[in-house]
Amino acid sequence: LDLIASGPTVPDDGSGWDDACRLVEEYGLNAGGNHELPQAVLDMLQMGKDGKLDDTPKSTHPAFTASEETKSLSETILVGNNYAAVMAAAEEAEKMGYNPVVLGTRIDGEASCVAGSYISMAEMLSRQRDDMNVKYPIGILPVALIAGGETIVTLPPKCKGKGGRNQELALTAAMKMHEMGLRDVVLASVGTDGTDGPTDAAGAIVYGGLVNDETINGAKEALRNHDAYTFFDSAQGTQSLVMTGPTGTNVADVCITLVK
Repeated sequence: LDLIASGPTVPDDGSGWDDACRLVEEYGLNAGGNHELPQAVLDMLQMGKDGKLDDTPKSTHPAFTASEETKSLSETILVGNNYAAVMAAAEEAEKMGYNPVVLGTRIDGEASCVAGSYISMAEMLSRQRDDMNVKYPIGILPVALIAGGETIVTLPPKCKGKGGRNQELALTAAMKMHEMGLRDVVLASVGTDGTDGPTDAAGAIVYGGLVNDETINGAKEALRNHDAYTFFDSAQGTQSLVMTGPTGTNVADVCITLVK
């Protein structure tokens, strides 16, 4: 729970100012680094490390210390998580006639690499349309591949592209579909909080044919510049960007790949 933005009711025993300063150095967020933080932030971290600012409260803080009259001053109940979101998506897919295959709820890694894995599985499934005797099938068509977790996008210095990890995953998937000639495949990747990266989109939904011979060069350029939002926003005749607005919750991302 201390890893979630849970407010003042949960003690933070897992990290401190020294950990934050170490991460700043490790990822080039220090002064002169490739991703330099504002000086005000660096100054605050240094003040904390020097003991001039209080750290976040630990379990030994009086706010969390039980007394004879009360066993606990606060209680936190986790009412939702990524597993619940993925299971709900699987149940809905089943109602719609798809056979759900849950791939996991801790999927991580570069968004572009994860997208390649999803489409590779979709390509294997699509082979079953032509060959009903495929050995060791992933599932029985039609299939909904459902996964949860959070991917990442490694940005180069001074990147000016607009997008997020879900949009980048979706754009890569659309390019892979074009490369493999897949048509009856749809992929949606969204953030459950309704916000993907610094954009107003929760993610994107793509299908076989969205990226074609006419749009492939633009897709490649957008992916190269991490500018998936601009590509989807300018695509004519499609509504690829998923706009939900803030959902009021955040249980990581959900990606669904439908194969008929």
